[in-house]
Amino acid sequence: MKPLTEQEIRASFVNCTKGEAKRLNVPRGLPELPWEELDFLGWRDPQAPERAYLVAELDGRLAGVALRLSTGGVGQARRSMCSLCVTTHSGGVSLMVAPRAGKAGQQGNSVGAYMCSDLACSLYVRGKREAGPGARLHESITLEEKIERTLTNLAAFVAKVTV
Repeated sequence: MKPLTEQEIRASFVNCTKGEAKRLNVPRGLPELPWEELDFLGWRDPQAPERAYLVAELDGRLAGVALRLSTGGVGQARRSMCSLCVTTHSGGVSLMVAPRAGKAGQQGNSVGAYMCSDLACSLYVRGKREAGPGARLHESITLEEKIERTLTNLAAFVAKVTV
């Protein structure tokens, strides 16, 4: 992923108002992030832990999505799989819910998916972060194919938000 500025990040959001995008907490230390190892930028809001955000470049355009963690969730002892990167975690997967863009979102419609709670899918796929023993299933596909699958799953989720 190419490095993003705070302005690019704030302008990318598709499912919140400009005012909400202006007020959200952007990650600190943007220049120091491992951009070359990120397929998308994902973070949890340190001031509001139930809020999370992701920004991805899809079809040459940035798409930012505001998320909230569902209060009922996957239990700590239960193994669950991220629907984006296919990493399994014991307690490290959360149901992330996004208001739909436009009028549908204003009417309260939302979509959700189980995702890595820290939104570090790119690092799990590349083996840069470990989710615990047995977290990555043995697969016969290449790293590039795993990355492509993650991006395809992400694009499908973002499409559900924007449709």
